[in-house]
Amino acid sequence: MTRKPVHLALYDTWADWETGHATAHLALAGHEVRTATPGGRPVTSMGGLRALPDLALEELRPEDSSLLILPGAAAWDEGDDLAPAARTARAFLGAGVPVAAICGATAGLAREGLLDDRAHTSAAAPYLAATGYAGADRYVEADAVTDGALVTAGPTEPVAFAREILTLLGAYDDKAVDAWYRLFHDSDPAAFAEWTQAAGR
Repeated sequence: MTRKPVHLALYDTWADWETGHATAHLALAGHEVRTATPGGRPVTSMGGLRALPDLALEELRPEDSSLLILPGAAAWDEGDDLAPAARTARAFLGAGVPVAAICGATAGLAREGLLDDRAHTSAAAPYLAATGYAGADRYVEADAVTDGALVTAGPTEPVAFAREILTLLGAYDDKAVDAWYRLFHDSDPAAFAEWTQAAGR
């Protein structure tokens, strides 16, 4: 059976560093990664990288995707421009399709009410509390958290974020993911051989 693509939502000021490990290693594992932006317009990252999207975010349907990834961006905390992206996440989760949000995107999900009843993490508990959401008692002090179909992480944990995504989608088995994490997060030299062997590379 053909895998459905992974969709990476991009918008102006997206944080370049937060999703690279996840998208690169999903692609290496055979997942197609497609980008979606508001209105299908080109967007520019926090680091000045310009992206030409594959489709408009408004065209994205859960049934056509295996995962929606939402990176952080300054725009998440500068008004309601990205509220439609959070509503897209609601549609995905409602359809049982996974969503992975990191950094500022977690605040967008909090404002949308999507963290009220799910275990989650972010940059810091006070950051999310400032949104006025009702899920503060579900906040977990961890690098990254998976609760059902939702993955969350803070801005300093792109590798842990990727680990949760790789595990959730079954991109590699647990042994391979463990070795991958020790290699890229802990710089464990012994993990390289273990990773390549376990991943069949």
